[in-house]
Amino acid sequence: MKTGFDNQKYLKLQSEKIRERIASFDNKLYLEFGGKLFDDYHASRVLPGFEPSSKLQMLLQLSDQAEVIIAINAGDIEKNKVRADLGITYDRDVLRLIDVYRSKGLYVGGVVLTCYEDHASVQAFRTKLESQGIAVYRHYRIEGYPKNIPLIISENGYGKNDYIETTRPLVIVTAPGPGSGKMATCLSQLYHENKRGVRAGYAKFETFPIWNLPLEHPVNLAYEAATADLNDVNMIDSFHLSAYGVSTVNYNRDIEIFPVLNEMFRRIFGESPYKSPTDMGVNMAGFCIFDDEACREASRQEIIRRYYEALIRRADLLASEDELFKIEFLMQQLGLTVNARTCTAVANETSKKLGVTCAALELADGSVVTGKTSDLLGPCSAVLLNALKNLTGIDHETPLISPHALEPIQTLKTNYFGSKNPRLHTDETLIALSVSASDNAMAKQALDAIPQLRGCQLHCSARLSKVDLDTLRRLGLQVTMDPLREHAPLD
Repeated sequence: MKTGFDNQKYLKLQSEKIRERIASFDNKLYLEFGGKLFDDYHASRVLPGFEPSSKLQMLLQLSDQAEVIIAINAGDIEKNKVRADLGITYDRDVLRLIDVYRSKGLYVGGVVLTCYEDHASVQAFRTKLESQGIAVYRHYRIEGYPKNIPLIISENGYGKNDYIETTRPLVIVTAPGPGSGKMATCLSQLYHENKRGVRAGYAKFETFPIWNLPLEHPVNLAYEAATADLNDVNMIDSFHLSAYGVSTVNYNRDIEIFPVLNEMFRRIFGESPYKSPTDMGVNMAGFCIFDDEACREASRQEIIRRYYEALIRRADLLASEDELFKIEFLMQQLGLTVNARTCTAVANETSKKLGVTCAALELADGSVVTGKTSDLLGPCSAVLLNALKNLTGIDHETPLISPHALEPIQTLKTNYFGSKNPRLHTDETLIALSVSASDNAMAKQALDAIPQLRGCQLHCSARLSKVDLDTLRRLGLQVTMDPLREHAPLD
């Protein structure tokens, strides 16, 4: 993929901006951290050059000043709410996040249970955390939140919440997912800090939408496609335009809540430090794009990928028609069809011509290789081997995998696992290639070329198995697929 984003510049500018914001208050800043703190693959796809762990790397530059507070809604614990991307409950994810942050060198100051209620499952989770030496705090539901401001900014509102003991200038408030109460946690702390004579500050870290890119820029439209299920909408920040005469982009929920936040700031501080939602943000990503067209094209491709994801979700009854219509509308805004994704057009046309399921893979140089379903290989297994041959200059007719490597896998699948389909999935194909590489120089050459697949585009004309999809994504391929299943036996 063509690079268009300067990651090193981003790390430098972003850490400097946060230090500057800390200094603008009493050397105490509560930073609401939206989105993923690490493994931000959406950002790395639409801003080619952005490393998935960039935000974590940036915070590590501030690790001596920073501590992390994790917020989780007590109701989500009681309901066993699950993260769709990981398939684990929110409370389990809190434990996972604590382990990850600590292993990376970030200090975790504690966990806050928001909208606290005394359910048995909530108590059990609290006990589990405390038994492991993790401080736990309780924040309570406030009637009429967020509009009953006189009650919220009072001893019967935020005043009832536990004060979170923090020791460092930068407090990063993060969560396992939306609706966890990050913003309320920050504002409650501002109330308590102010009572203690500390003029602590609040800022918001959201990568998207990028405030200093145009509203209709594909990077910002790709964010709308990514959040189509939440019905988020990018908007011009009318407060910023009115205050400064400068057009900036934010999203609807922040703009809608800003008058309420502004009044809360006035009640706590006597005056508000901000004139607009854009003022609250600290995101510097827009300043680090050096090839705008590369980011535009990457974002156009992302929107098409999100369209195919919505098709799959709809087929599984997980997405509404509105979600699909919204992404279709975004594609129309940019004049996109699915054929703007080269590998999609090639895979579907080849499949139609041959009458079997096909996959197409677009390499970094723009060349496209295909693979088809056969008695031995699935379409993605075939296209991977063909792509590796293309990258290494190995003749297409040359077999890379020894029959001695194939036969045991097929025997295991059919004789012992009871599968009626002996075709190799992608993970099995790569294992067979690895075995062959021990005594086949060309197989070793092909195996060594696998890192060159990262960032390449792939489309399959039928639905992939979870095994194939997971393997392709671990290889760093950006995958789409048609929602219909192959007519062959499913396993």
